[in-house]
Amino acid sequence: MNTLIAISALGVFCLIAEIFNLRKALVPITILGLLGVLGAKLHLYSIGELSSDYNNMIFADKYADAFSSLFILLTIFLVAMSHDVYKDHQTKISDYVAIKVFLLAGAVAMVSFSNLSMYFLGIETLSIALYILAGSSRLNIKSNEAGMKYFLMGSFASGFILFGICLIYGTFGTFDLKEISDFSGALDKAIWFSIGVSLITIGMLFKIAAVPFHFWAPDVYEGAPSLVTATMSTLAKVVAFASLYKLLAAMNLFPSIQFQNSIVLISILSMTVGNIMALRQQNVKRMLAFSGISHAGFMLMTVLSIENSASNLLYYAFAYALAGMAAFSIIIAVTKDKNNEDILNFNGLGKTNPLMAAVLTASLLSMAGIPIFAGFFAKFNLFTQTIQAGYLVVVIAGVINSIISVGYYFKLILAMYTKEPSTQKQAIPFVYYAVGVVAILLNIIIGLYPSLITELLK
Repeated sequence: MNTLIAISALGVFCLIAEIFNLRKALVPITILGLLGVLGAKLHLYSIGELSSDYNNMIFADKYADAFSSLFILLTIFLVAMSHDVYKDHQTKISDYVAIKVFLLAGAVAMVSFSNLSMYFLGIETLSIALYILAGSSRLNIKSNEAGMKYFLMGSFASGFILFGICLIYGTFGTFDLKEISDFSGALDKAIWFSIGVSLITIGMLFKIAAVPFHFWAPDVYEGAPSLVTATMSTLAKVVAFASLYKLLAAMNLFPSIQFQNSIVLISILSMTVGNIMALRQQNVKRMLAFSGISHAGFMLMTVLSIENSASNLLYYAFAYALAGMAAFSIIIAVTKDKNNEDILNFNGLGKTNPLMAAVLTASLLSMAGIPIFAGFFAKFNLFTQTIQAGYLVVVIAGVINSIISVGYYFKLILAMYTKEPSTQKQAIPFVYYAVGVVAILLNIIIGLYPSLITELLK
């Protein structure tokens, strides 16, 4: 709970900073504050401290601490880029940074909950922040459309989740996750429990943009400001999946044949639809939106087997999020003065800016699952786990889709290295280099030493 309090206090500071005209110090102080919170979280993890606060509303264990550390790291990257992204909106920078910090508070609550009411509060804190950010470019019609579409779809999803929570409460008479977990192991569960869990799962599948609940993602990703798209593609997606996995594990659904067959179908469809549609895209943000849909399909493999699946999910989340953050740091830098994010903007980037091209290439190769990057080992671990669980058909679909994904990732890579530059070399602020290089280096390090992440939950 101390982590939530510290993050919330940091968000309040961001708002107060505007009153005292501390705009120049806002981003550095926020980053230092987040680094302090990250250090405290890592310290608690290292000593193995388990804490339960506020009548067991929050429970911090290894799972929560490991994922919270990833969320804080991603938020540091996002806040670091905010200074340049919002340089033309100095009077609003405190609002934008504060919203990202409060979004982090919701993310930590979503993965640390031990009560379904706290789970829903975390979802709404994160979702409302994203609704605001998606439509924050108020003079851009696409941003307005993205904000409205995301708000409507997200509200429907939240409605499903809330209705599901109500049905589970009606079945067992409690919101406490441990009590629900104990009750759900019984053989004579009421039908309302199954319906409630199904509604929550459907709502969360909307949040992670898995097929057939994916249709909002491409338009929202394209219309939202690029930094917001980076937030949704990396932070929001891994938060939603981490909380969904924790919830499903507590509900004792992994042994259910009907549940696993549904996950198999959704996983294969998400991988296939996402990759096939990504092949047709010329807009990089739409391409990464469909890529994110396919990665949601890969992450769904983790719920087909309970053995080592939490560690594999954590590793995949680190690999995917770090590669995505590195990619978006370059995309934001290259397209920030352009009217669109088409692939044409990246023509000849390998000649005009070799470092940026190298970082973007490395991040795309990691997403495609090419060694030595963490994306390869993340997929390898998932495939191994899924084969052991007896779902060879899902692995075959995953391998085929990994091959398909190379097609659209290399379309962007070839544009950078084989096409002539469409524009002259432009000055790029240092922060984009820093975020891109640090993120991809972390990706390579955990790719070379996977045990740094996979051993965290053991």
